[in-house]
This record gives sequence, structure tokens and C-alpha cells, in this order.
Amino acid sequence: MFGGVFGGSQKPAGQAAPGGMGGGMGMGQAQMDPNAQLAAAEQEMEMVTDMFARLGDLCYKKCLIQRYSDEELTKAESVCTDRCVAKYFQVNRD
Repeated sequence: MFGGVFGGSQKPAGQAAPGGMGGGMGMGQAQMDPNAQLAAAEQEMEMVTDMFARLGDLCYKKCLIQRYSDEELTKAESVCTDRCVAKYFQVNRD
């Protein structure tokens, strides 16, 4: 799912991974042990949560004014945050 963000390989649709299993949440995963499936899903959830936390921290420090004068983001904060997130994903893809 987030192979590009975390450096995993992404196979084009219809191309099998080594060992004859599909490379996604398709048919190949149905043949995995349920405990292995659960462990893989938990690991992926942990990686996504970690990535989201790092992204939020980074863009918060870079873009948001530390003195809160308004409950809404200013236009500048909003634009900066949007660019920060886009740049983060661009830099961390394959």
C-alpha cells in the first residue's frame, strides 16, 4: 500500500511477486497464514502511524505560527502545510 513511501517495491498490476504469490491484498495474501496476515497488517499500520506522526511534526514546526491568535489556519500557514506535505511525499517515494 505505501511501498513508495517506505521503500518497498511496487509491482505493476497483474505481475506476480517472486514465489508465485500476488503482491498486494489480492489472491496471494489469501494463501498466507492468518497470523502472518495479522502481523503484516499490524506492521503496516505501525509504519503508517509513524509516517503520519513524523509528517505532522515536521510540517507543524515549519509552517505554523507558535502564537495562536486565531483558531483557523492563516492562508500562509495553509499553503505552507500543503506544500510541506506534497514535498514530503515527493521526497519519500521510490
